[in-house]
Amino acid sequence: MTTTIRPDADLDPVFSQMARATTAHCWAVPQLTDREKVFLCVVADVCQAGLGLPFEMHIRAGLDRGVSTGDIRALLRLVAYDSGYAAALMALERLAEIEAAAGLPGPTAEPLRGALLDIGPDAAPSPLPEPIRAQLRELDPHFTEHFELQSRMRSGSGPGTLTIRERAFATMSVDVHYQTLEETFQAHVDRALGGGASAEDVRAVLRFNAQFGVTKAWRAWKALNAHLAHRASAANGGGVARLP
Repeated sequence: MTTTIRPDADLDPVFSQMARATTAHCWAVPQLTDREKVFLCVVADVCQAGLGLPFEMHIRAGLDRGVSTGDIRALLRLVAYDSGYAAALMALERLAEIEAAAGLPGPTAEPLRGALLDIGPDAAPSPLPEPIRAQLRELDPHFTEHFELQSRMRSGSGPGTLTIRERAFATMSVDVHYQTLEETFQAHVDRALGGGASAEDVRAVLRFNAQFGVTKAWRAWKALNAHLAHRASAANGGGVARLP
């Protein structure tokens, strides 16, 4: 088990007790792997700008559990369009500092091919589901184009080491931190379920995220329970659209 706060009592002995008890309770959630838990901690650090001690502790906890800094880079590339590129860039800068201090290798991923970066007739097809694309078109064509670009760059054709389940859990967590609990949260939940996660696995994501803010988790629970109930009542419907 890892902790999200310094485990000793240097900063405040009572706070240290509270932090240990809280993280122990969340890390005991059995449905998530240690790798998934590390990813969710890093997502919280990015979204909450916790790039000092918490981020370093989570990176080191990941290394202890076989999660490489290359895996963390893939995670940061994934969440960049939800968290914002600036937030992800600050995390990458901090990660590079940790790698340098520990003598770890830097980026090794293969570059994206040009068609994934293009916009227009030479662009590769975007994996954005048509029902979601239709919703975006109602908002603005340029925003739709931007969304298609983001999805294309994160498709299976690009670099990355994350499973569908891991990607879905990470983006669900961004929704929890930013309280975007309508269309995108529903799409990310659907993506997790479509990628083989059970409803109980999806619930475990919120159970784990409670340590990063119980009021945010409370609102997310309301949204999740409502969406799962809707899915259950419409179980005979096919093809729920999912974000890539």
